[in-house]
Amino acid sequence: MAKGNAKKKKDPAGGRAQYMMRSVTSDRCAVCPTPCARGMNYLKRVSEPGAVGNGIPCVLTRTKVST
Repeated sequence: MAKGNAKKKKDPAGGRAQYMMRSVTSDRCAVCPTPCARGMNYLKRVSEPGAVGNGIPCVLTRTKVST
Protein backbone atom coordinates (compact mmCIF):
# COMPACT_ATOMS: atom_id res chain seq x y z
CA MET A 1 0.00 0.00 0.00
CA ALA A 2 1.08 3.49 -0.67
CA LYS A 3 1.69 5.82 2.22
CA GLY A 4 -1.48 7.90 1.72
CA ASN A 5 -3.84 4.94 1.24
CA ALA A 6 -3.79 3.62 4.81
CA LYS A 7 -7.27 3.01 6.18
CA LYS A 8 -8.15 4.89 9.32
CA LYS A 9 -10.09 3.37 12.18
CA LYS A 10 -13.49 5.06 12.39
CA ASP A 11 -14.85 6.24 15.72
CA PRO A 12 -18.35 4.69 16.05
CA ALA A 13 -19.65 7.31 18.50
CA GLY A 14 -18.82 10.27 16.31
CA GLY A 15 -15.92 11.35 18.50
CA ARG A 16 -17.74 10.87 21.82
CA ALA A 17 -17.04 8.14 24.35
CA GLN A 18 -19.78 5.54 24.84
CA TYR A 19 -20.81 4.48 28.31
CA MET A 20 -22.82 1.63 29.77
CA MET A 21 -24.76 1.78 33.04
CA ARG A 22 -26.03 -1.06 35.18
CA SER A 23 -29.72 -1.30 35.89
CA VAL A 24 -30.51 -1.01 39.61
CA THR A 25 -33.73 -1.65 41.51
CA SER A 26 -35.43 0.32 44.27
CA ASP A 27 -33.72 -1.56 47.11
CA ARG A 28 -30.37 -0.44 45.75
CA CYS A 29 -31.54 3.20 45.40
CA ALA A 30 -32.83 3.20 48.99
CA VAL A 31 -29.35 2.51 50.44
CA CYS A 32 -27.34 4.58 47.97
CA PRO A 33 -24.73 6.81 49.69
CA THR A 34 -25.10 9.50 46.99
CA PRO A 35 -28.78 9.66 45.98
CA CYS A 36 -29.63 11.24 42.64
CA ALA A 37 -32.87 12.83 41.44
CA ARG A 38 -33.61 10.01 38.99
CA GLY A 39 -33.18 7.37 41.70
CA MET A 40 -35.31 9.22 44.25
CA ASN A 41 -38.14 9.71 41.72
CA TYR A 42 -37.99 6.00 40.88
CA LEU A 43 -38.01 5.05 44.57
CA LYS A 44 -41.04 7.25 45.21
CA ARG A 45 -42.90 5.86 42.19
CA VAL A 46 -42.20 2.21 43.06
CA SER A 47 -43.07 2.57 46.75
CA GLU A 48 -46.76 3.11 45.91
CA PRO A 49 -49.02 0.04 46.41
CA GLY A 50 -49.34 -2.10 43.28
CA ALA A 51 -46.43 -0.47 41.45
CA VAL A 52 -44.07 -2.65 39.45
CA GLY A 53 -40.48 -1.57 38.88
CA ASN A 54 -37.97 -3.01 36.45
CA GLY A 55 -35.05 -0.86 37.54
CA ILE A 56 -33.35 2.23 36.17
CA PRO A 57 -29.88 2.89 34.77
CA CYS A 58 -27.63 4.15 37.56
CA VAL A 59 -25.18 6.95 36.74
CA LEU A 60 -22.87 5.83 39.54
CA THR A 61 -22.31 2.44 37.88
CA ARG A 62 -21.22 3.99 34.57
CA THR A 63 -18.37 2.26 32.75
CA LYS A 64 -16.74 3.17 29.47
CA VAL A 65 -17.40 0.77 26.60
CA SER A 66 -14.22 -0.25 24.81
CA THR A 67 -14.47 -0.68 21.07
